[in-house]
Amino acid sequence: MTIRVLLTALLLVITPGATAGDDAPSRLRPEGVPARPVATYSIVARDGATGRIGVAVQSHWFDVGSVVPWAKAGVGAVATQSLVRVDYGPEGLRLMEEGVAPAEAMQTLVSADDGRDYRQVAMLNASGQFAQHTGSLCIGVAEEARGQSVDGDAWVCQSNMMNDAGVPAAMARAYARAKGTLAERMLIALEAAEFAGGDIRGMQSAAILIVEGEPAEHDWEGVVLDLSVEDHPRPLHELRRLHLLHTAYEHMNAGDLAMETGDVETALREYGAAMNLAPDNAEMVFWTAVSLASAGRADEAEPLFARVYANPGEGRWRELLRRLPASDLFPDDPELLERMLNAGADASR
Repeated sequence: MTIRVLLTALLLVITPGATAGDDAPSRLRPEGVPARPVATYSIVARDGATGRIGVAVQSHWFDVGSVVPWAKAGVGAVATQSLVRVDYGPEGLRLMEEGVAPAEAMQTLVSADDGRDYRQVAMLNASGQFAQHTGSLCIGVAEEARGQSVDGDAWVCQSNMMNDAGVPAAMARAYARAKGTLAERMLIALEAAEFAGGDIRGMQSAAILIVEGEPAEHDWEGVVLDLSVEDHPRPLHELRRLHLLHTAYEHMNAGDLAMETGDVETALREYGAAMNLAPDNAEMVFWTAVSLASAGRADEAEPLFARVYANPGEGRWRELLRRLPASDLFPDDPELLERMLNAGADASR
């Protein structure tokens, strides 16, 4: 069974009163129309400063990130929602990659969709051109708002099943006024949607997907950020926490690269930034301590190892340190190793 056939089988939902063997076309929903709405409010946007493009969404639906957001580096982004038809995501990207403008791509897909009146879709390409469709049968309040700026920013906000009118407009205003990275601005837009009334059903899941504005040799190389909260009472709060942790690990990665070239000061600056963002993350403290000790700065490494050992599971961190010399990730120096293994031991007595 092909993926397309499997998706069709999963999405072809029989209306109440029909049976699995009932072949009367009038008793079936249009192909690809599920029984219940999948998404509520989303934003697709392009950052003029970096060229990056992305999608962010929140819904009272499990794992909205696996259905609504689609993006490809150097091509564009799509958010497909309401009574969602997944095809708009990959097919919209395919058409835009072939050079079809978003408005034409949208028209092509909408025209071929018998369930078009149930759909809500936004598309945006790497140049900042966009298109949006809100079907007449989307559950109210269903609206959209869009905008562009002279510096290359572009955004489309859309929502359905809102508690109050004006949610996309609030998202668009918040995004246009926000400062910072594309991710930060999109998160602010989602939070503005909730402040404006949000989904009439409440909150459950959220996701954000950002890609580079230029094509990548491999698809995975063009992904900047891909975070999803499948099920949480406060999904936007959790998505923000994950974004903060992601940023911290980006600093850790930058520190590791600096250590590889012997730039200890840059590495320490990056490690410090990571630990400031996630001070309770033992992983970051441990590897910073390893890098310091390996660079001959044992006096600075020792208190960091002590911090790690103060956490639950300290015995495992010590065992991990014992294994590193065999992998050339720590100096083969028994005296140094013993000192680092016993960091903080005197203070604990």
